[in-house]
Order: sequence, then C-alpha cells, then structure tokens
Amino acid sequence: FVHWYVGEEAVVSTQSTGEAVADYLTKMFLPTRRGDGEGQVEVEIGPTRHDILHQCDVEEDLAIAYGFNNITEQMPDLFTIGAEQEVNKLTDAVREELARAGFTEVLTFSLCSRDDISSSLRNGKALEGAVKIANPKSFEFQVVRTSLLPGVLKTASCNRKMPLPLKLFEVSDVVVKTEDTETGSRNLRKICALFSGKTSGFEVVHGLLDRIMLCLGRRDYSIRASAEAMFFTGRGADILLGGQKIGHLGILHPEVLDNFEITLPCSVLEMDLEPFV
Repeated sequence: FVHWYVGEEAVVSTQSTGEAVADYLTKMFLPTRRGDGEGQVEVEIGPTRHDILHQCDVEEDLAIAYGFNNITEQMPDLFTIGAEQEVNKLTDAVREELARAGFTEVLTFSLCSRDDISSSLRNGKALEGAVKIANPKSFEFQVVRTSLLPGVLKTASCNRKMPLPLKLFEVSDVVVKTEDTETGSRNLRKICALFSGKTSGFEVVHGLLDRIMLCLGRRDYSIRASAEAMFFTGRGADILLGGQKIGHLGILHPEVLDNFEITLPCSVLEMDLEPFV
C-alpha cells in the first residue's frame, strides 16, 4: 500500500470538508481518512489500483464521486495562452535542415534491451544511468533508451539491401536518471545521424555537424579526440560547446557493427539539442 497526503484545497473546488472528501474517495475504493496536518487527507492506494500514478489521479476520482455536474463553474485566476515549446520549434527546424542535407528520418522505439545501450556499444557503464523496466515482457524492451544510436543502427541493419549510401537521422527524446525531479528521471532531446556506405563517410557527418551549427548560429564549438570505446581507435571526437561536452561523432568500431549485424563501415553523430534552446 502507498500512502499519499493530499491537500484539500488542491483536490477539487467542491467546498467540501475533509470528512466529506474522505467519504467520496472511500466510495471510489480509495480508503481515506483525515491527515495529521491541517487541510490534508491520507489516501491509501491499494495494489489493485495500478491506474493511480499521481496526485491528479486521486483528484479525478474525487471529482467523479462528487459529480462533474455538481462542480461550480468559475473563471480561472490566471489567463494563459497555449504555445509550442521552444525545444519543439527547434526540433522541427533541425529536422527540416537534416532532410535538406539528404538524410532520411527514422522513428524508433523508446525502449530497448540492456545490451543495446551497453555491451553492444562497448559501454559497460551505460546501465547505471538508465531507467529499467521492472517486469519487461520481452528481451527487446528492458530499459528506456539513453541513446538514439541503437535504434538508428537497428534500422540500418534491417535496410542493408537498400541503395547505398544509407543516410539516416532521428531527433527525439532519451531518458536519464536524475535526483532533482519528482519521477527520478528526465527527458533529453537529442540528434543522431548515421552515414553507411562503401567508405566510412566521416567527412559527411563532420560536415553535417558544421551545417547544423551554422544554422543554429553557433561558432563557439570545437571537437577533440574522444575516448569512447564505440569508436574506431583514433577516429572518434567529442563535441564541445562553450567548453562543455554535448555529444560525439566518429567511425564506429568493427565490434559494434558486428553486434548490430552491419557489414559496411558507419560514421555517426549524436549530440544534445537542448543547450541550443
């Protein structure tokens, strides 16, 4: 059982007392009693109520028990206008620019196997910051991805018979653990691009990086030799923006290519997009 303390004023504007709120929630099979603090009720979330994930789910049950038609209509205290988030505006602009550069967009799964982000990429520490699924139904969906690269590599592997070169990209979210959020994790918007052909094409992804930075109006970036094990020795670089690492690019190690059943050399670029918002 999980106990939650919910402030009466945050539940629903029903003007009901704490005892009445407890009665309404109890009718919804959420055993409730007055909390120890003023203006609080204590709600028990039983094992059968797997649909209760947040305080707002308790508030919804209270509103259903009270009756939506019984809630008094009133104008909100704040007047706001909806708008697209800046990171999404930037994402759309970057997608368009990558498509103009001749790359094809792919959309891959947010979940992947443990090996996809760790041993397959020769990164043994990747699982430390990954959000794991408690009861995965398949070996293919065990963790939430911390990198876009495994999905793009799988796409390239499944399209080996397509005309060369393969030029793929994805701009989407990854999830990493963090201690400063309610959920213990946060989303990060990333860019990932891959070139695969008869040659490695490192100059292609390097040129793509220059093009992205030019379109974003940033000239204060640089690259330095990378120690990432996924790259061929001496053929990887970290991307620095204002002295901070925001990504990497390079020629993938043959072992990584073999893990994803790719027979042709590949160069990849992956970096964070949020520092540019």
